[in-house]
Amino acid sequence: MNETISVTDNIDISIWGLILQADLVVRIVMLLLLMLSIFCWAIIFEKLTKIKSLKKEALNFENNFWSGIKIDQIKDAIGNSPSHPYEAVFFAGIKEWELATKNKSINNIDVQTLERRLERTMGSTLNKEMEAIEKNTNFLATTGSSAPFIGLFGTVWGIMNSFQSIATAKNTSLAIVAPGIAEALLATALGLLAAIPAVIFYNKISGDTNNYSSKLEIFINDFTTILARQIAKK
Repeated sequence: MNETISVTDNIDISIWGLILQADLVVRIVMLLLLMLSIFCWAIIFEKLTKIKSLKKEALNFENNFWSGIKIDQIKDAIGNSPSHPYEAVFFAGIKEWELATKNKSINNIDVQTLERRLERTMGSTLNKEMEAIEKNTNFLATTGSSAPFIGLFGTVWGIMNSFQSIATAKNTSLAIVAPGIAEALLATALGLLAAIPAVIFYNKISGDTNNYSSKLEIFINDFTTILARQIAKK
């Protein structure tokens, strides 16, 4: 009895103590989960900040666009360096429209063909812009689905070591296996700690980006119609 007390008295059962005393494999699992969690939070903060900024820029651009200001003035204000997806799509549409009408008589331009060209060009620009916005977002989904299993692996490994301790000590006392089980369960907790925010914010970020993309597609349709009308009025 005294021997058991002396052994357990030297065991630190705080979270930091469990990490330091854990088996090498379990510590590697914990370190991996911690790195995944840090990277996920970095992505989350970056994406939330980016989406907030994009929404603000989109609102300002649409208010300016629908205020009655001439298209040429908007083009001159943008210059050759669009700063956000709305400007990039607008700039691509204007360039395609100018290219289509540059060396042709207005009367010889097929409006339907022009619309298809404009939609294809602006759609391609939209896809490129959205690809940049969504970069690294899938990492959140990957972490959300894999982190619990990584943590579970650490748990299984830790419990296996606990049973080995029982066999070695030939003692079924809870004091012998409690530290090993505690560090094993800590691995599961870290896995959930990484997975839960990743899943929640992946859904939010995906929803926000899909909503932004849908609004930009509506703008493309409206802008295509406006440019086509410029031909019809001639």
